[in-house]
Amino acid sequence: MSDKNTKKPETREEFLRMLVNAAKKEVEARSILKGKRAKPTISGTAKILNVHRDTLYSWLKEFNVDFKEVVNGLTQSLSVGKYTYLIGEALVGEGNEVAHVDLLIGDKDGPVGEAFAAGLAHLSMGHTPLLAVIRPNLPPKPHTLLVPKVTVKNLEDANKVFGPAQAAVAKAVADAVEEEIIPKDKVDDWVIICSVFVHPQAKDYRKIYHYNYSATKLALKRALAKYPSLEKIFYDKDRAKHPIMGFRVPRLWRPPYLQISLDIPDLERTKKIIEQIPKSDRIILEVGTPLIKRYGTKVINQLREVAKDVFFIADLKTLDVGKVEVDLAYEETAEAVVAAGLAPPETLNAFIYEAKRLGIYAAVDMLNVENPVKKLKTLKEFPDIVILHRGIDQETGRTIGLENIQKLRQAFKDKKFLIAVAGGIVPLTAKEALEKGADIIIVGRYITQSKDVERAVREFLEITPTMREDVDLFRVHVE
Repeated sequence: MSDKNTKKPETREEFLRMLVNAAKKEVEARSILKGKRAKPTISGTAKILNVHRDTLYSWLKEFNVDFKEVVNGLTQSLSVGKYTYLIGEALVGEGNEVAHVDLLIGDKDGPVGEAFAAGLAHLSMGHTPLLAVIRPNLPPKPHTLLVPKVTVKNLEDANKVFGPAQAAVAKAVADAVEEEIIPKDKVDDWVIICSVFVHPQAKDYRKIYHYNYSATKLALKRALAKYPSLEKIFYDKDRAKHPIMGFRVPRLWRPPYLQISLDIPDLERTKKIIEQIPKSDRIILEVGTPLIKRYGTKVINQLREVAKDVFFIADLKTLDVGKVEVDLAYEETAEAVVAAGLAPPETLNAFIYEAKRLGIYAAVDMLNVENPVKKLKTLKEFPDIVILHRGIDQETGRTIGLENIQKLRQAFKDKKFLIAVAGGIVPLTAKEALEKGADIIIVGRYITQSKDVERAVREFLEITPTMREDVDLFRVHVE
């Protein structure tokens, strides 16, 4: 074949563009010819480029391009763009009859169709796939493959799956088409794979049907709507509680926060204080240094007995062996741990690295650090939280160092971190700190030594509208 019609590319980038465009054209041509997906080949791509195969080999070598990598990347991008591949999930009901449905819906000649055929052809003991049917001899469209999640061990288990669950899924699919949740013009082009949970101790066939129908229909709606949106995920991910796990795992994702410093070295008294704190997503509980020194880090888990859903920060004020102390706090389920800013940079780097490796927050307390900005610039690892702190023995009634908030923001514009302020905080100084850009206000004795702990906490939660919204009186769960 003559190469005179194709000019040799001058750069690697130009060659990659030519190669990808030619490979796409070959895929389209071969797919139409074969009636199914096809991968590009060296010979076919060379033909599209109007060069000899040997010439293409020489260009690949010269520009250091791996044709297999190009093919794999192209195949993935074409699969995403060409074939419908939607995912849905829903949990509905209660008790042993609760229904949990995971499903895939997509084109017969795409990945979902391939999985559908493979599932139907390859049986697994205890998890035999079956077609959903409204009644014997009447499947819905799109055709739906039902796969039991729980191992079917006996005829009683099988009857629940091959009876109410099978009928429920089929009816939900049929109704979804009639209600135009699923486009009617796609019923012969798409298939559905529906994974269904039926508890071995479920007894009520009516409830099994009822819950599985609702779960399947909801999962279909969600799949077609591409639920959830990223905004939904980001909003709920740190507020949600998994029903089986039974507790929330909070994260610091939308300041401001009120951090209550539990410094009284008396476990039972501390528990009584926690019991009086109103529920709010804006509250952090600090396990203070005196409390940890008396009881050890195990006190964190002991406090969770009365506050299992709250964000706990362990104030270890680490000065040495940074990794070891992070591990101690982590093993007792702390969500964050505090090191002293006076620690050597090597200690702080190890401390911050270990915290981030384990997925908890690293806080550095700048108590008695003359220049927080200078100190932070010596670190290879940057903390999640910087605490501007005046010690109890230095307090005179008002906080100092609030001007450092803006200094930190200006010096580390490229970093994502929270700024906390501590030291004699009262509602007036808390308001000032928040107005100057603080993310966390740390309060100790004003709350813990108050005769009315709940009232004292609410004084701080009332400072900003966003904090006020999360007081327990206004908590509403909305799906």
